[in-house]
Amino acid sequence: MDTSVILQTLPTLPTQDRLMIAETALKFIWQEQQSLTPMQRKIQLMLAAITAISDYQPDSDLLAFSALDGEDFLQECDDNIELPETDA
Repeated sequence: MDTSVILQTLPTLPTQDRLMIAETALKFIWQEQQSLTPMQRKIQLMLAAITAISDYQPDSDLLAFSALDGEDFLQECDDNIELPETDA
């Protein structure tokens, strides 16, 4: 089966099937990584680092959220909020 066919088919599958496919693919990748020699792993890590350099350049999309560094994300909780009851 061609990769493009797989990618076109994925959205039509039930979530459970898509998760099974993702889990299986990750297992294959993990097994492949385990079979690499230390030098092959080092080369892969170096290539990944080189590929990622552009993501960390000034004005990159990845760093867009760094403008929020230091800002509080949590707001004070309103004491008047009533939580829904659970059946537990």
